[in-house]
Amino acid sequence: MIAEIRKTPIGGPIKDFLNVVDYIYRDDPNYIRPLNFEIKQRLSPKHPFFEHAEGVILTAHRNGYCVGRCTAQIDREHLARYRDDVGFFGMIDTIEDESVARGLLDTAAEWLSERGMKRMRGPLSLNINDEVGCLVEGFDTPPMVMTPHHRPYQGPLIEAVGLDKLKDLYAWRYVVGDIPPRARRAHDEIEALPEVKARSCRVKELAAEVRTIIDVFNDAWSENWGFVPYTERELRALVDMLKLIIRPELTMIVNINDEPAAVALALPNINEAIAGLHGKLTPTNLAKLIWRIKVRGPRTARLIVLGIRKKYRNVKKYAGLSTFMYARMNHAGQRCGIDWGELSWTLEDNAPVNVGIKFMGGKVYKRYRLFERTL
Repeated sequence: MIAEIRKTPIGGPIKDFLNVVDYIYRDDPNYIRPLNFEIKQRLSPKHPFFEHAEGVILTAHRNGYCVGRCTAQIDREHLARYRDDVGFFGMIDTIEDESVARGLLDTAAEWLSERGMKRMRGPLSLNINDEVGCLVEGFDTPPMVMTPHHRPYQGPLIEAVGLDKLKDLYAWRYVVGDIPPRARRAHDEIEALPEVKARSCRVKELAAEVRTIIDVFNDAWSENWGFVPYTERELRALVDMLKLIIRPELTMIVNINDEPAAVALALPNINEAIAGLHGKLTPTNLAKLIWRIKVRGPRTARLIVLGIRKKYRNVKKYAGLSTFMYARMNHAGQRCGIDWGELSWTLEDNAPVNVGIKFMGGKVYKRYRLFERTL
């Protein structure tokens, strides 16, 4: 039976959109349902993303039950930068049924085409700075903070309905502990340079510190595939989010001659804390969440930003700067009681970055895939 596809405007009722994951992932012990209020915020017209974007919420229904979901969205910041007429789909989760996936993605494609888009790419939830890709390897572990999780059949279903692989993204597992001798030497060489000073973020000046991190990040990653800079309102929203979960010890700003030259930011894996809450912040769940974060504390973390200003990358004396930062973040993780961390994501064809992570002992443990099709 063909599924009925329903369209809901951004900001509309999304009860079915939220709850369908309970059925889709009912026997998946590694799925962690996001908090409902967080998804509602992201799909609200008041969210900073929708200052420069438009979108639609799609759900698939059969026999009175919701059996799948996704979004379609157009990001004008992306279009202004690339002028490629690419629209996006995201937040896709379906039962194992090709007709359901086809109904959702065909409807998304039609919606994008009606608005002048020539290609559809995804999943991105909602843009390149959010959750990216469909999980295609690494289903045996839970997702980290701000990363997606899918059933093993989801990627093949997306391909079956006419989308092709565009790029794969890697998530690396790094066990905190002793670093390789060569990495130690590279760290010590950078640390000995008098003009290089490293410090953690100052929480009392968090807004200014995050602005510094994003400024260096924008310079470092401006030539990376798919890059879109944060807008001013997105930056302020990021600051508000980080106030709730940031640990200063897991941040780093490296100055060279008093200029911010490199940055790193890791987040405690709050997915450990929201596991089993089923997306709901009832008074009991809120007490659990606070205890898990403030008392027990996460044992894992995700490195989401590490960047070096372009002007320093090819300076021979600073060749070991990224290794210096990896080593410092490793030591910070040890002090914070972190057992292991995820470094994500990196592009499969970004050889310099991938080689550097391997050098430090990282191993690819998850792979995400972006798909695309012509409209």
